[in-house]
Amino acid sequence: MMNFFSEEMRRNPHPAYEQLRSRSPVLHEPLADLWMIFDYEGVKRVLNDHEAFSSIIAPPTAATSQWLVFSDPPRHTKLRALIMRAFTQRAVSSLEPRIRELSRELLEQTLGRGEMDLVSDFSVPLPLMVIAELLGAPVEDQPRFRRWSDVILALSHTVSGGEEAARVHREFRAVTDEMSAYLEGLIEQRRVAPKDDLLTRLVEAEVDGERLKEEEILGFFQLLLVAGHETTTNLISNAILCLIENPGQLARLRESPDLLPSAIEEVLRYRSPVQAMWRVTRREVRMHDQVIPVGKMVMPMIGSANRDPRKFHDADRFDLTRDPNPHIAFGHGIHFCIGAPLSRLEARIALSVFLERVEGFALASDAPWEPRKAIHVHGPARLPIRFEPSPRSAALA
Repeated sequence: MMNFFSEEMRRNPHPAYEQLRSRSPVLHEPLADLWMIFDYEGVKRVLNDHEAFSSIIAPPTAATSQWLVFSDPPRHTKLRALIMRAFTQRAVSSLEPRIRELSRELLEQTLGRGEMDLVSDFSVPLPLMVIAELLGAPVEDQPRFRRWSDVILALSHTVSGGEEAARVHREFRAVTDEMSAYLEGLIEQRRVAPKDDLLTRLVEAEVDGERLKEEEILGFFQLLLVAGHETTTNLISNAILCLIENPGQLARLRESPDLLPSAIEEVLRYRSPVQAMWRVTRREVRMHDQVIPVGKMVMPMIGSANRDPRKFHDADRFDLTRDPNPHIAFGHGIHFCIGAPLSRLEARIALSVFLERVEGFALASDAPWEPRKAIHVHGPARLPIRFEPSPRSAALA
């Protein structure tokens, strides 16, 4: 059995995906009693068919049961409608000037050095700062947000059970208590003095006379932290990796900066920040001549689906002009990622600022880069790079 947690697999899972797509697009992993789906049409079906594949993967007593992503209709329908009342396109678009300002401030701290760890210096702090801005929380709380996000992300290691899983769950319960107390204080402030921020809108959102409960707001806060931060961090880091590995595509992008939105879509396909989701079968399901029994955990492998050659011509080539590009990096169906517009906006601004301020960037070491430690996400945990500041940087400072 392939070790999906090995560093090499998390750094480059695509050769294994190709092998499994062609030999066994539906794979049963007996140790965790887990079913993995690797082909594009199969993954899309699992994500879209909520009648056969439930998103409720934890018991009602689990803290993650409050997360929108782990709910089914009709509860999902109500929660999503309430959250969408607060998480509007206008609210996201209004952040653009601040995201640009934060991107420039972060780069200014490294330009004089000519080197940085792209992850810790840029692609991690930026989304966390944006989440703080969005919620109306103090930007200084960003390190606390990162610690909470890391603990939540570690939940992906609990699939196989054991003592390590028990430890992670204990840490998650402790973090949930911390976050609950933190959020309770902010919510009380908003009830006394409302502001023009996401948290105020979440508190005030109402659909058919119903409002979000505090535990539902906490669930969205946790999901926003781990999904809003992790997805965007990996999207930015993976984009720079793709451009370093494909200098011809980088040159083309520099010649035609208007290709940046298309380039971001290709990064989402080629190095999908979220590699997998989880579902549970509501009934027996037949896929590729195999029968998945009722009540079994299923992992639709998004990262594999987005490299399926039956859907994407020359799927292993990074092509920033790819059109059409029907990737499913943000999911599909009723659970399509609410935060997709924000993630795309952050990546577009962060990368445009990076490319206007930085020239001649390359990996600072020949050693293989260290991958993030979770089976369901893809990107570097560290990415030391060397670069030359653009001559325009001084004028733009």
